[in-house]
Amino acid sequence: MPPPADIVKVAIEWPGAFPKLMEIDQVSACVPVLSWWSLANHDQFALQHADSSNFYITEKNRNEIKNGAILRLTTSPAQNAQQLHERIQSSSMDAKLEALKDLANYSRDVTFAQEFINLDGISLLTQMVESGTERYQKLQKIMKPCFGDMLSFTLTAFVELMDHGIVSWDTFSVAFIKKIASYVNKFASDISILQRSLAILESMVLNSHDLYQKVAQEITIGQLIPHLQGTDQEIQTYTIAVINALFLKAPDDKRQEMANILAQKQLRSIILTHVIRAQRAINNEMAHQLYVLQVLTFNLLEDRMMTKMDPQDQAQRDIIFELRRIAFDAESEPNNSSGSMEKRKSMYTRDYKKLGFINHVNPALDFTQTPPGMLALDNMLYFAKHHQDAYIRIVLENSSREDKHECPFGRSSIELTKMLCEILKVGELPSETCNDFHPMFFTHDRSFEEFFCICIQLLNKTWKEMRATSEDFNKVMQVVKEQIMRALTTKPSSLDQFKSKLQNLSYTEILKIRQSERMNQEDFQSRPILELKEKIQPEILELIKQQRLNRLVEGTCFRKLNSRRRQDKFWYCRLSPNHKVLHYGDLEESPQGEVPHDSLQDKLPVADIKAVVTGKDCPHMKEKGALKQNKEVLELAFSILYDSSGQLNFIAPDKHEYCVWTDGLNALLGKDMLSDLTRNDLDTLLSMEIKLRLLDLENIQIPDAPPPIPKEPSNYDFVYDCN
Repeated sequence: MPPPADIVKVAIEWPGAFPKLMEIDQVSACVPVLSWWSLANHDQFALQHADSSNFYITEKNRNEIKNGAILRLTTSPAQNAQQLHERIQSSSMDAKLEALKDLANYSRDVTFAQEFINLDGISLLTQMVESGTERYQKLQKIMKPCFGDMLSFTLTAFVELMDHGIVSWDTFSVAFIKKIASYVNKFASDISILQRSLAILESMVLNSHDLYQKVAQEITIGQLIPHLQGTDQEIQTYTIAVINALFLKAPDDKRQEMANILAQKQLRSIILTHVIRAQRAINNEMAHQLYVLQVLTFNLLEDRMMTKMDPQDQAQRDIIFELRRIAFDAESEPNNSSGSMEKRKSMYTRDYKKLGFINHVNPALDFTQTPPGMLALDNMLYFAKHHQDAYIRIVLENSSREDKHECPFGRSSIELTKMLCEILKVGELPSETCNDFHPMFFTHDRSFEEFFCICIQLLNKTWKEMRATSEDFNKVMQVVKEQIMRALTTKPSSLDQFKSKLQNLSYTEILKIRQSERMNQEDFQSRPILELKEKIQPEILELIKQQRLNRLVEGTCFRKLNSRRRQDKFWYCRLSPNHKVLHYGDLEESPQGEVPHDSLQDKLPVADIKAVVTGKDCPHMKEKGALKQNKEVLELAFSILYDSSGQLNFIAPDKHEYCVWTDGLNALLGKDMLSDLTRNDLDTLLSMEIKLRLLDLENIQIPDAPPPIPKEPSNYDFVYDCN
């Protein structure tokens, strides 16, 4: 007879005694253990995991104790919190240092954190930080390493306690903020203190509008820049994160001012030299912060993108006059003021037509659509002034062609600007999970304008290669978008390299790529092939199902996203080889390769799973917070619902993993796999299988109807009897 489900075999450690192997009841785990060592006062003791996490066993997680676990009998969270609260106030520096070290370790556990916070522990830590430097100035001179460690452990404990979201960030004083900000300068050589100080500043800015204003007054870009010029990528990552937080939370009227300061301090150039082109790989977190900075920088264009041109505004009209002057100055009469007003209007109308505007009489009307609004006109003027030869060549080339074959520069520029804004998602908030930054945008102070200049020349070149007419305008724009997207996927390191990639993606090359893709996805429509597809499809779906389940067995590392993204913990989830249990558990860092089942603390039987929900239906997407508003995070979110109210929430690292996991979980529940990845895999594998089966029929036309059955032969003398 199998043992009850709530009885597990574990090892129990107790200081000063040999470990005991015991069978314990998950419902009342601690009581028999206390009896074994004849310990009274049950409320003063508790069990905790003996691994590096040291997490306490509580009412909420005790049913997750598994066979073979190593537990430790120790003082209760309340007792431990009380003792540490007293120890960190010790007059002995050695005892104080040891207590703060223990506090930094225990604070990761939410059970302990709640008890310590109930003792007003956060206030005690902030008081220690506020008075720390003055109180221990002598100690700092005599025992500088000891002081550095003490401050480091204090800040670490503070960060871990605040990370649980129990205490509001709005409760901290200006004195505390000033002290943390001062550490960014004073302890530049102490990596641990600097790292935690930057993390605290970032969290303050992101979680409180009032604290943003106070932090912005205390910390300047000039104080942060030197930390980017070092060699420690972690410090560089935290520094860029603080800059991003200040940028993100700045009021609209202050963002451009901040962007100007960043330009004056040559932030882009410093990041390019010391981060992007440094002789080391860029980790995922740094890539994310660079992506966020890229998005926030491009979002400065949103105001111009959404601003309509005022046809009555003379300053705006002068920009159009300037475009005309640069293009046709050599052609214009030396003194056209003597001509009649009608003659000049006629000349302007002719020139505006050559410039490719839709409204020849009043081109200002072309810029009343948003997006791209005035941003398109800004790009055109930049191109005309900074790439004058190319601008004049394009305009004059097209004005000399037949009307139907000319590539309208004005219309093209407006539509191209709109397309580039869509590609770069100008105006959208940065994703919590994306790390898709482009190094080439960090190589120029006016990277968007330069990007436009390269693409408008590409558009003109593609127009000529396609021998397009005005009716083909939308087709040309589709080809140009494909050229740009394909070039961007190669992640060129500079704008020149991007330009070179586009040169290789001519219209002829795009046609070849499209033809190749069509051949690879060829869909045979004859009835015999359709019947063969129908016959093969169940086998292919079973193959895809097995692949998905195998991937779940390998497992995936997920992030626990919160307001302070870089300090997030990792967790890993994988399916058991027999497909009956999901094993999962927290990790200290991103793993290299697979994580063994026995190192994952928690498990969920597949039989207990009631449903799998995605997107807005997920419990963690219904909660109030920034993630709710983020479209990309919504597309990567899914949850497992079990029991009456149990849930396991996921945010996949990317779309591929999202599809793999939702497919695999649906397969486990006996449901259809409906992801885009399954559809693509099914199409690809079906096509390959059919082509393999039809290899011998190459160049043979397949009839729509089966061939007739031949008549029986006159004799069967040709039959060989094997017997």
